[in-house]
Amino acid sequence: MASRLPKRILLTGGTGILGRALLELLAGQEGSRVLVLRRKGGRPLPKLPGIRAQTVNFASSTNLAGALASFRPQAVVHAAATGMEIPRPPFSVMAETNVMLPLRLLQEAARCRGVHFITVSTGLAYLDQGRRLREEDQLETTHPYAATKAAADLLMRSAAPALGVRLTVLRPFSFTGPGDDGTRLFPSILRAASSGRKVSLTGGRQVRDFLSVRDVAAGVLAALRHPPASPARPAIYNLGNGQAHSLRKIIRNVVRQLGLRVKLGFGEKDADPSEPRFLVADIRRAERELGWRPQEPLVHAVGRLARTSFPSLKLPEPPARRRTG
Repeated sequence: MASRLPKRILLTGGTGILGRALLELLAGQEGSRVLVLRRKGGRPLPKLPGIRAQTVNFASSTNLAGALASFRPQAVVHAAATGMEIPRPPFSVMAETNVMLPLRLLQEAARCRGVHFITVSTGLAYLDQGRRLREEDQLETTHPYAATKAAADLLMRSAAPALGVRLTVLRPFSFTGPGDDGTRLFPSILRAASSGRKVSLTGGRQVRDFLSVRDVAAGVLAALRHPPASPARPAIYNLGNGQAHSLRKIIRNVVRQLGLRVKLGFGEKDADPSEPRFLVADIRRAERELGWRPQEPLVHAVGRLARTSFPSLKLPEPPARRRTG
């Protein structure tokens, strides 16, 4: 049976695509307050009920300790990360943000009695198995972003039991939605459609698993309600669509359903050799233990992204809500 949300939740990464979606779900939750830790000079947060922000120096353990000691969180959600946009930051920057920061935050959170720490990893960290990936599968990758997340994943699962912290590792697979307005796949397609240009793509033979960022955020909420029973056994959950389709098919379905007028240049780009050919989640553990499964069709997520970041496209409301690949 699901428990209530913690009364005090601390969040990092509140201005990212996932953080924004999570704050929308957390805003106004009865009995819960959220403190968002943000860097100096970072993007402002939307004004939402029950949400406040505090500027900290993430490189300073003392600064983090002060923020945690004054707020006394019952749960920490670490969603801050860097490295998925092109061009990527230097490896040293990715290692500091994706590896050292979560470890630093975990060590300071250990001072908060009974805290539940949720860290957001990635499905990209898995070794390609040519099938749906399970939580016990091996982590091995040469993808720059995923390699740093895999390192953090392993280190956090080693450190948490030693520090006496209940840890949940979430591994979301490919997702999109409002806020995804950088250089990734669907904003690139929408940007090309809005400017009347062709978008250059790989051959699209990769098999992928795409879902809405709203569903990933709902998975975080489900994890907040179901902390591990003991620090000795960290919990790990895949968050994905669970359906295997070629990237070419996924793209064509979204373009057709949204009525986008854009020329798709399949095969004009080389696939990234560090990315797996088959990246699809086995989501049975999250369904069984968290009561979670994706609800929003991908076309709805891309449509909401278009209406918020590419309004010149003037897209109509998407088809009836029915989850598809």
